[in-house]
Amino acid sequence: MSDAPHLTFDLDMPGVSRGHLVVPGGADHGELLLPVFSLNKGEGPRLLVTGGNHGDELEGPIVARRLIEWLPGAQMCGRVIVVPVLNPLALEAWSRNTPLDGLNLNRVFPGRANGSITHRIADAVSRVLLPMADTVFDLHSFGPKWDCLPAATTHPIADPDLMARTVRMAEAFKLPLTLVWPHNDTAGMFDITAQNQGKVFVCSEFGGGTVGADNLAIYEAGVRNALIALGLVEGKADYPIFRHQSFAQTLETRLSDELKSPAPGIFEPRCSVLDEVKQGDLIGILHSMNSLSAESIDIRAPETSIVLAIASGAHVDANKVVAYVARPLKI
Repeated sequence: MSDAPHLTFDLDMPGVSRGHLVVPGGADHGELLLPVFSLNKGEGPRLLVTGGNHGDELEGPIVARRLIEWLPGAQMCGRVIVVPVLNPLALEAWSRNTPLDGLNLNRVFPGRANGSITHRIADAVSRVLLPMADTVFDLHSFGPKWDCLPAATTHPIADPDLMARTVRMAEAFKLPLTLVWPHNDTAGMFDITAQNQGKVFVCSEFGGGTVGADNLAIYEAGVRNALIALGLVEGKADYPIFRHQSFAQTLETRLSDELKSPAPGIFEPRCSVLDEVKQGDLIGILHSMNSLSAESIDIRAPETSIVLAIASGAHVDANKVVAYVARPLKI
């Protein structure tokens, strides 16, 4: 095992700095260098922006690179650290998980210094970068197989003050959706590690499917809105237009709102994101691949709700999520 994780430059240096976060090598992979951008303008908010946590979600790295382009001419105070790609090995393979060890980076935080490469990436980020920030924006998307509302999300947080501050920060993105989203597998998630340290952490889910110019403009506007709310840049926030309409709601979802395929087959979506559905409305149909005589299976809304994400038409295994629904948040 090589030296401890470290930066190749001093974050406290005024102005723009560029360098790398050094992830130490191990038996499975040599030393890994993650490009890091920093703009330090003295007193003020301390923000960490990361992308590429999952290698098949390309919107985050693209928006992070756009941010680096215009931030030097716009930032007024504070410090912003940008890491466009947290997991370059997964990105190169266009994979959610790291190919070398098969691990999901967003399930191994805070990582281990003596673990496999995914654990060592998480350890380097947790030990070197996370202490430098008060607020974290982790830029995700639903990936290529989903249609999803652009959303700023958080999980339920036990501390009511941190929960309120986090929801307000998420709403400041002014994306079409602000979502409080419980997970049943939160162990090892980046946001849990940050929230345990009292930091405001917003995970943006920048849509899904095709990575196109129109959607990227919405995602970039959302990040800029959040920077304005933090006081890092000047300007007037705006609600981006999504699919020819201005839409902004704060919703919550439950584990029961994960609509799953009861059997393997081809999923056919029968509604779109933003659709309002009532109990029993058709969300999609599952078609058997093994028999033309077998009846297709309807997947229906459990109650009155809004469709926030739906899978593209594709083969799915049994018990795989094919749609998410949600309803207005009540605090």
